[in-house]
Amino acid sequence: MYLTKEEELILAGEYGYALQKAMEILVALGDIYGADRLIPIKSAQVAGVSYKNIGDAGIEFLRDFVNAGAKVSVYTTLNPAGIGDEEFMEKQAEIIGLYREMGIEVTSTCTPYYGANLPKFGDHVAWSESSAVSFANSILGARTNREGGPSSLAAAIVGKTPNYGLHLDENRKATVIVEVNARVRSFVDYSALGYHLGKALENDVPYLRNLKPEKTEFLKELGAAMAATGSVALYHVEGETPEYRSAIADKLETITVEESDLRAVRESFQDDWGEIDMILIGCPHASLPEVKEIAELLRMRGKPLKIPLFITASRAVKALADALGYTEVIERYNGRIVPDACFVVSPIKGWYNGIATNSGKSAFYFRSFGFSVRLDDAENLINEAP
Repeated sequence: MYLTKEEELILAGEYGYALQKAMEILVALGDIYGADRLIPIKSAQVAGVSYKNIGDAGIEFLRDFVNAGAKVSVYTTLNPAGIGDEEFMEKQAEIIGLYREMGIEVTSTCTPYYGANLPKFGDHVAWSESSAVSFANSILGARTNREGGPSSLAAAIVGKTPNYGLHLDENRKATVIVEVNARVRSFVDYSALGYHLGKALENDVPYLRNLKPEKTEFLKELGAAMAATGSVALYHVEGETPEYRSAIADKLETITVEESDLRAVRESFQDDWGEIDMILIGCPHASLPEVKEIAELLRMRGKPLKIPLFITASRAVKALADALGYTEVIERYNGRIVPDACFVVSPIKGWYNGIATNSGKSAFYFRSFGFSVRLDDAENLINEAP
């Protein structure tokens, strides 16, 4: 991989230990994937935040960077944190503090595009949260690979990332056409479609036909579910996403999705309400319209839920929900907006036995963790819950 004179000096340690170690990560990554050079990035989004995921070894990794004086050189935001017992939260606070010392905005959300980290079409970025990567590539038309926590942090420090993968025009072309013959109209329909396609396609770049999403949130959930059950980091929807016109270069294999495929996904997550003791909305983190919808559904229900309802969202979205009165309504009916956090990366086994959600991503992970799971649209969940 070609390095400029300045990049060679960084790699040699002339600019300090922190930049040298960050450059070593980027050069190793570039060599593995055959990158020709490093390219500047406009922003970074760093994962590897929950103590459940990174443990004490991760804390030591971050502490080494901080002690070496590491500072990010581009606008950088953080993935959600975990929640747990007192000892867990002490470790979690230390992790957040270390990231803050490096100049990272500790917004702690998987939807940074609902706040200040909103790249424009064609921007090169280094993002690591799988659903955010899908959103940036597919819906915004920005360019990022699915970075790991260390590589996104290294890119944030250096301000560059290796030029390979989805940063290149040729790798953003569709690799398979998906004819969607099923009825896909609601949030949970898009959850089920994404769940099914992630398993079927793994890391392909699909070009989807016959979809008319009413809301951006539907596409957000489609991408999140495909990234969870597979490794889909970019998709195109005919007539909807920004790069669909240039996405097909060659004759491609075509697969179909039938109603039976989506029905099979939904039916696999219909555990009995007697096994469910919490409702979770906001995976990925909820938008303000999603929060508003929940508040209106609860008001229409007219009586408090007997099991708790949690909505995970960014701090920015919660602040708006507070100001607009949605939070007060949600809390009145035994709900709570939880900012900066993610239940998927939290040690909640033993707190709850079963989870009802409208998210295919949540359903996939919580089932793999051994929870009972019910998957349905928010309206049904709130109306049918005890």
